[in-house]
Amino acid sequence: MKLYIKNMVCGRCEAAVKTVLEKMSLPVVSVNLGEVILSRELTSEEKQSLALALKELGFELLEDKTSKTIEKIKNLIIDLVHYQNEKLKVNFSEFLANELHQDYSALSKLFSEVEGVTIEHYFIAQKIEKAKELLVYDELSLSQIALQLNYSNVAHLSNQFKKVTGMTPTYFKKIKEKNRKQIDAL
Repeated sequence: MKLYIKNMVCGRCEAAVKTVLEKMSLPVVSVNLGEVILSRELTSEEKQSLALALKELGFELLEDKTSKTIEKIKNLIIDLVHYQNEKLKVNFSEFLANELHQDYSALSKLFSEVEGVTIEHYFIAQKIEKAKELLVYDELSLSQIALQLNYSNVAHLSNQFKKVTGMTPTYFKKIKEKNRKQIDAL
């Protein structure tokens, strides 16, 4: 049985969900961002108990197809930006369409209607949050950050950064303002 869970955005989220499942003695096969696989179907009582336990931790058990699709899109983007350092072998829209086995224009329309922002803007917001994180760490140059986030050049990163935050990456780094947002708040 596959379950979809909203707001799972990091390894700690996966660990927290896994702990809940184990406390409930549910047969866990795997836990990944936004997705849990169990070795059997849950009873309606188990599902209700799980939904309540997850809600206490800030997660949500998704039931409808639209919510599941939106969450899959978000998790793919989060994983791509925050946990993978590889450049895509296909363009971003093709990547999402291939991963979700759906037409990109349909995914894009659905995402925009539900989230009130385009997939592209969500993707950019994630990249800028990752750039902020890397700037705060102060371990990489701006050129290295641009390269890691697959920007064509530093100017492209700087322009997007300023458009989203209202300040340049250099200024942000100088003031070390730690007004970063949680991934799931984007």
